[in-house]
Amino acid sequence: MSTNKSVARSAAIISLGTLFSRILGFIRDIIIARLFGVYVYAQAFVIAFKIPNLFRDFVGEGAANAAIVPVFSEYSVKHTREEFWELANVVLNLLLVVLSLITLLGIIFSPVIVRLVAPGFAADPYKLQTTITLNRIIFPYILLIGLAAYATAILNTLKHFSVPAFAPCLLNISIILFASAFGEGIKGLSLGVLVGGALQLIVQIPVLYKKGFRLRLFKRLKHPAAAAIGKLMVPRVLSSSIYQLNNFVDTIFGSLASIVGEGGVAALYFAYRLILFPLGIFSTALSQAILPSFSTLALDDNYDKLRDTLTFGLRATFFVMLPASAGLMVLSGPIITTLFKGGRFDAYSAGITSNILFYYSIGLFAYGATRIVQSCFFALKDTVTPAKIGLLTLIINVVLNASLIFPMKLRGIALANSISGIVTFFVLFYLLKKKIRLAGTGVLIASFLRILCASIGMGIVCYILRGANLILTIIAAMLSYIIFCAAFRVEELDKLWKLFKARH
Repeated sequence: MSTNKSVARSAAIISLGTLFSRILGFIRDIIIARLFGVYVYAQAFVIAFKIPNLFRDFVGEGAANAAIVPVFSEYSVKHTREEFWELANVVLNLLLVVLSLITLLGIIFSPVIVRLVAPGFAADPYKLQTTITLNRIIFPYILLIGLAAYATAILNTLKHFSVPAFAPCLLNISIILFASAFGEGIKGLSLGVLVGGALQLIVQIPVLYKKGFRLRLFKRLKHPAAAAIGKLMVPRVLSSSIYQLNNFVDTIFGSLASIVGEGGVAALYFAYRLILFPLGIFSTALSQAILPSFSTLALDDNYDKLRDTLTFGLRATFFVMLPASAGLMVLSGPIITTLFKGGRFDAYSAGITSNILFYYSIGLFAYGATRIVQSCFFALKDTVTPAKIGLLTLIINVVLNASLIFPMKLRGIALANSISGIVTFFVLFYLLKKKIRLAGTGVLIASFLRILCASIGMGIVCYILRGANLILTIIAAMLSYIIFCAAFRVEELDKLWKLFKARH
């Protein structure tokens, strides 16, 4: 099986698991939205859940993909199976120490952290105290999900994707069940998060043991390869966490209710969750599946194949993300109204959330493409360059937020995020192009423009039909996209059709 086919197959498995997780996530968000609207409890949950999720990306899932997978991939090729599992235990022990310390500090300093992340909450003592309490209860989630992410990284290194891909479904199921059972208040939400985090870890343990893992707790805390992982992890904190960091900037400005109005934090969350749907199903899955292949090709100095795989990843991302962006922009109002409106999620909640979704959608293609480019940097063991660019675009996002928040309010926050995301992609791609001597980008640009034209055509169809039933409109949009792709001779459509015929 060729590298691209192997990547596509692995990405399909991850995408299927992510699809189930995102669907369950939608159900979870619908329940939260209708129980709490965009008001106090919804805002408290968004902040309390977001803080450990940021740290999770720092030392959990993000670090696992960027630092652990390339090092472990190389180690599995050059060393024996026993040495591989010895390294796995050393890394696990180090993660336990780091995650436990972060969890303890997070619980102790929750009042300070909440005030930093949501400074606008200080104007409402009840909202502030509710958020602090919920944050303290939820913070141990970082330990659970960090260990689950470690297990995922090990299994992905061993090219096992199915169980890790479906594990996140358990978090959403847990929150749905507990939130539905306890209703309005923080008890159901907090229990749902903690139980769900534990289940994500537990379900992967039998597979790890079947692969050969045996726990050796704190027998060894030093290893040369573990040190290499640490060196890769430090700059990676900024680089691959750009989405989380930019999203936190949005939250800080969104908490300023005196400027943007009530409910900004929750509205930004619900809109961003919809952006994460196509990203999670496709771009995250593809970048996760493509990283081991990038790592192996870089290790073998097979730069011709590396360049080919990068181009494949970017063109596939554009093929999915550009029409998704067009569809979400045009149908932002009907999508938010259909999914969330009801209960405490009133017309005001729907209005501000749909406006945010429109402006977030502008940068969708760039968010997805950046993940592919970053994966290539990580495989080349260069986490410094993405970190520098991440810091630059974070500064751009802060400046744009401060500039746009007054004339555009919440819409300005979302637009600032999109602009900074687009800048991130183009700068990173330019630097990677020079690093790997990627020639023939004219083909990639032509592909992008053809897909863009097809997506605009699909967007016009969505605009014409947006007063009709949402499901029928989406079906019509998908069919029109296929027609426009054929009209503009988008090669990706032809490749998909040949792959379909080969399997049937």
